[in-house]
Amino acid sequence: MRIGPFLLRRLLLSFFVLIGISVLIFVIARIVPGDPARMALGPRAPQEVVDRLRKEMYLDKSIPEQYFYWIKGVVQGDFGKSLYSKRDVSADIMEYLPATLELAFLSAIFMVIFAIILGVLAARYRDTWVDTVIRTMSYLGVAIPAFVVAVLFLLLFGYVWPILPVIGRYSAWIVPPSPVTGFAGLDSLFAGNFSAFWDSFKHLLLPAFALALGSIFQEARITRSAMVDNMNKDFLAAERGYGIPERVIMFKYLLKPSLIPTVSVMGLDIASLMGNAFLVELIFNWPGISRYGINAMLNKDLNAISAVIIIFGLIFVVVNIIVDLIVAYLDPRIRLSGARGS
Repeated sequence: MRIGPFLLRRLLLSFFVLIGISVLIFVIARIVPGDPARMALGPRAPQEVVDRLRKEMYLDKSIPEQYFYWIKGVVQGDFGKSLYSKRDVSADIMEYLPATLELAFLSAIFMVIFAIILGVLAARYRDTWVDTVIRTMSYLGVAIPAFVVAVLFLLLFGYVWPILPVIGRYSAWIVPPSPVTGFAGLDSLFAGNFSAFWDSFKHLLLPAFALALGSIFQEARITRSAMVDNMNKDFLAAERGYGIPERVIMFKYLLKPSLIPTVSVMGLDIASLMGNAFLVELIFNWPGISRYGINAMLNKDLNAISAVIIIFGLIFVVVNIIVDLIVAYLDPRIRLSGARGS
């Protein structure tokens, strides 16, 4: 398995993607009407104070020099001050990013497990009532936006059938543990506070499932379609001829090649969870970075907006590299062609 050249090629392409994202963000931030220094200090600030801040922000330099100093700060984790929170943007990122990562991680787990299970069931019992029910649910799941599902969950489980919490990361009577990682569950476990862990997990269930629901049904349809297309392949006929049980054929020989299109789409959906989470976070009052990014946009906070976009872009790149490796494992032809192309 020559995975090294394949991975090196993907890393090189990802580096240029990140450079392109940084250039695009910088250009957009510079063409937005208004003086960033004046916007940061407000309309009543004296001009000499504005000029001093412009010098500190290197706005008196040429555009290439401004980009150099800006990207140097980004690499060092310095995104400047936030107009919205009046703090360092890096401190805001450290506070809000773990909450959204926690939400996206559980959503991704739901997505992988339920999409594969539903897709396999629909393929195994194709053209039966099981297949019909799953496909009907798939059409509804894809058509209904995540924020509509979030509102329905809020009404159903918050008021009609209040069995799960719907607001925030902890209940009011829970004392949150001291932040170590920023992840509520991990910090609760580190502190030995299992009641806080269970409470935070219950708060996470509804927003995570609401965020993942549409992708679950979309990927279930893709899995079902790929498995049905592969069911009549010659290698499966040979395995049936050898008397291998249908259950073994389904999960050992049919599922693996059928997951390639599912994993490709799933990778994009997982990477998109961060950006798609803002309305879900607003509805469930979840203190995540997507909600922070929306507030930054409403307040024209260029430093915070740039930081959020860079974080999202980096997550997209990392997830796509992981997906490429998984697809290369599932189909060695992709890995070998990538190695030859490098």
